[in-house]
Formats: sequence, structure tokens, C-alpha cells
Amino acid sequence: MRKLRFLLSILAILGMFSLDSNLLLVNAAEKNKTEAEEAELADEEAEAVEEEAVVDDRVIPDGITIEGKSVAGMTVTEADKVVADYFSDYDDVAFTLAANDQTIAATGGELCIGAKNSDVTVKAATYGKYGNLAERFKAAADLKDGRGKDFKLSIGADKAGITTYLNKASEQVNDEASDDYLTREDDQFVFHEGKSGVVVQIDESAAILVNFIENQWDGKEASVDLATVVREPRGSKEELAEIKDLLGSCTTDYSSSNSNRKTNVANGVSFINGKILYPGDELSVVNTITPFTEENGYMLAGSYENGTTVQTYGGGICQVSTTLYGAVRQAELEVLTRNCHSMAVTYVEPSMDAAISESGGKDFQIKNNKNYPIYIEGFCDGSTVNFNIYGKEEDAPSHEVVYETEITAVNVQNTTWVADPNVQLGKLTTTVSGHTGITAKLWKIVYENGQEVSRDVYNNSKYNPSNRTVTVGIASPDPNLSAAMLQAVATQDPNTIAAAVAAYAPGVANSTPYVAPTKYKVTNAPDTEATPAQQEAAPVEQPAPEATPAPEVTTAPETTPQPDPGVNNTDI
Repeated sequence: MRKLRFLLSILAILGMFSLDSNLLLVNAAEKNKTEAEEAELADEEAEAVEEEAVVDDRVIPDGITIEGKSVAGMTVTEADKVVADYFSDYDDVAFTLAANDQTIAATGGELCIGAKNSDVTVKAATYGKYGNLAERFKAAADLKDGRGKDFKLSIGADKAGITTYLNKASEQVNDEASDDYLTREDDQFVFHEGKSGVVVQIDESAAILVNFIENQWDGKEASVDLATVVREPRGSKEELAEIKDLLGSCTTDYSSSNSNRKTNVANGVSFINGKILYPGDELSVVNTITPFTEENGYMLAGSYENGTTVQTYGGGICQVSTTLYGAVRQAELEVLTRNCHSMAVTYVEPSMDAAISESGGKDFQIKNNKNYPIYIEGFCDGSTVNFNIYGKEEDAPSHEVVYETEITAVNVQNTTWVADPNVQLGKLTTTVSGHTGITAKLWKIVYENGQEVSRDVYNNSKYNPSNRTVTVGIASPDPNLSAAMLQAVATQDPNTIAAAVAAYAPGVANSTPYVAPTKYKVTNAPDTEATPAQQEAAPVEQPAPEATPAPEVTTAPETTPQPDPGVNNTDI
């Protein structure tokens, strides 16, 4: 009670406290709070101050200054600018950061020097509204009696901002370690010794800079030693000598590709060739071979985009990831991420592809799940794309793995018929071959000593159909025949078109079938001797019905330009 009377006396002297019974009850309740209740109140007050930080339009009371400069009547946002201006004098102060016998030239601005007590403007705006009851009364009394409050600024540095700066700037002084590695020369592995390196420890160096700026710095030019660590090369001659067995290989054909596509494929393969993955290492094909730019060696070629074929830098690059996927399957490496194409490709069976797209979020990622390092060899010879994966064989010679495609659904593409006034009457030309829609799964079948021991679904894939486009020539000296053929094309019915060709252009030889052929059929079971998907069905042409009289002449509609033949066979 003696302490309570003393407190009440002080408050009465300040003229800010009335000894009425209600206020006495309040203070009696304050005194009786437990330590836990006091802690809870402090938490609430801290939260209140933090919440005020987001209310930037609160006005700072009269009599408040920050480092002697009046901020009375300002909003929190306006006062923040005053604080920023105060520290702007340090933006151009030079710092020399030393690491690995080299230096980085930095400025105070780059090291994010500012107020350590960054909530000073919020506290200025809420002065008299936080603290215990006595502190609040005293603050209000001081302001009322003209006794102002000056908030001091503490110099500090933002560690997160410094970390971001060092992540980039440290490249100037880092001497990265290079692992021991192999090259394959004349079908033999040649060992090359790596070297140790010295690199900046980002987190530790950021902490060093924050501590120096806040506790030691005098505001002038300064030098600071950054934390570094020596990194030794991974691997050894003995460890890499274990790489000698061919674990898996795959070859795909690209002999029909144009020169740009071949350049892209060879360029992508070169980025992967020679990669060594130690146990547990992962490889992202997208991260390894991008960006798909001219500066990175890529050229314009066909790729899939929204169900159509477009020209992009790196077109055809998916044949690289697909071929690598084949070798990875044979080596039984772990596949972390794999995507199928939007439409089926021609150089592998369905479900045996692996699509990638820098902008579309598709990647092919693998992990070395072996107990020894592996070496990836990739090369192109102008006709084929090849990947070999070498390591140490850990399976018995009797172990064999086979992969089989099962077609579970087929969605045959439609045909769009287009009249061409510049082509001989009745001549059919496929300008876009289109794609059959397919749903497929890939089975992984394991044999031991020639006996099947397991059969599991390895992946599931769905490929969208796309229409083929066939132009029908309607050029003829007889406008009535041209009009009749045009009217037949307008029906979009293959039987009607076939009848018109037979009637009005009987001597024209056509190689394009009226019905789109497909080599895909639904597979009834995954354990058949020959996968139906591998058996190409013969194209079926509709027989021409009896000729019908020429219809009345109608005006030919305008035709739209068609893409070049065959571009739909390219991929991303």
C-alpha cells in the first residue's frame, strides 16, 4: 500500500490524476495483477504498436521530434521520409569488403543502412498510448505542459537486404571449386583432377556486416573482412574409376529434321554431355540447357504451343530430354519429374517421351539413386541422338528390364477440307497431317533369370488430337466444274468429295487418303507378344460413289494460308 500511495502522490502532483473512488479501484486492480497478467498486457501493447505500423495515416502529436527535427502534425508515412532522409547521407559512404585476397567495392546504400529502430515513427504517432499506466499519464502530461519528446535514431542495417546484395556481389571474389571429372575419349574414360575453391559464406558475412555497422562503425569509409570457406573438390580417382559399366542407353532418329532443328538438338545434348552425378545428386534438364536463346546457341524451329506448331528458339529440344529419358529408364535411375507432350511425337512410342518447356513449367528431372557416381554421355551424328549412362553395375547379370506401351484409348483426328483455286481440279494434298489423340500407359517389366518377376505401371500419358488439313484443287478451265468441286468441299464429307473427284476429275491420281490413317489401336492387354501400337494399320481410302450431276455454280469462298507440310512432327 505504501508503494501505491507514493504513486498516487506523484500523479496528483502532475495534475493528471483524480483521487476519486473509481480511479482508486482501477489502480488497486493494476497493483493486484500477477506477473503473468503483466506479461500478457505487455504483449497486447506490443501488438497494438505493431498494428499501428500499417496505419500510415496516423498523425504525430505536437511536441514530437526525431533527432531534433519536428515531425509534429505529420503522418507516419511523411515521418518515414524524414527518417529516410536522415540516413541518406550514408548512401554514398564507401565500404571495402575483403574476401579471398580480393575486394568488393560497396556503398552504404547497397548495404541497406537505415534505422535500427525502424518503428520510431509509429512510436512517435502513438506516444502516450503505450507503456504502463504511469508512463502513459506522464507522456500525456508532458505534451500538455509543452514538454516535448525527442526520439533518437539508432543506425542499423537490413540483414535480408545485405544477403541479397552478397548473393550477387560475391561472384566477383568467389573461386569456385571444380570437382574431379572424367572425359570420354576414344571410348575410354580419362580422369581429370579438380581443384579446391574459396567462396564467401553469405549468411555469416551478412551477420558480420550488420554487427559492424550497428556496433562498431563510425559513419566513415571502412573495410570489413567477409567470412569465407574453402571447398574441396568432390570425388577421387578411385571413386570415379568405378564408372565403367554401361547402365542404360537410348538412340532416337532425327535424320528428317531440318538444319535448325538439328542444331538445337545437338546444342542441347552438348550441355548434358559429360555430366557426373554423385549418389543423391539431381539433374534438371531445363536448368542445364536453358535459356533457349540465340546467344545460347539455339535457332528457330517448330514446337508445340496450344495444340499448334509455332517457330521458337530451341524448337525440337524435347528430343533431347526424350532420348535421355530412354537411357534413364534402362539405367533405372529415379525420375523426379516427367511430362508427356501435348500431342504425340513420332520418334518414340507413346508414353516413352519427356517434354520440357522453359515457359510452360515442364521439366525432366532425375536423381542418382545408385551407390556410385554415374556419367552421362550424349552425342549426335547428324542422323541420330544418343545418350549412354555409365556407372557401376549393381544388379546381377540375370536382371533385365523391358518397357512396353499400352494404348488405352484412341481419338482419331478430324479432317478439314480446304478448296485451293491454284491447284489442279481434284488434286488432294495433305498440308497438315494432324495428330491422333491417344491415352497410354507405360509398363515396366522386370525379369530375373528369364522369368517375369514384376509388372508395374511406370507412367500414364494423354496426348491431344489435332486436325489434319487437306487441300482440294478446284482449278479448271470449266467454271462449272470448279463450282461443283467447291460445293463438294463445302460439305466437308469425304464421301461427297470422293464422288466429286471421281466424276469431275477421273484422271487425277491422288496419294492422300480421304480418311486419315492411324497406326494406333487400343491395346487389349499389356502382355501380348506384339504391341498393337507398334503395328501400323494400312491407310484406308473411301471408294468413290457413283458420279452425281454437277450442282449449281456458287461463289468460291476465300481460302486461308496453310502451314508447311510436316511441321506438326516437331516438338517443343
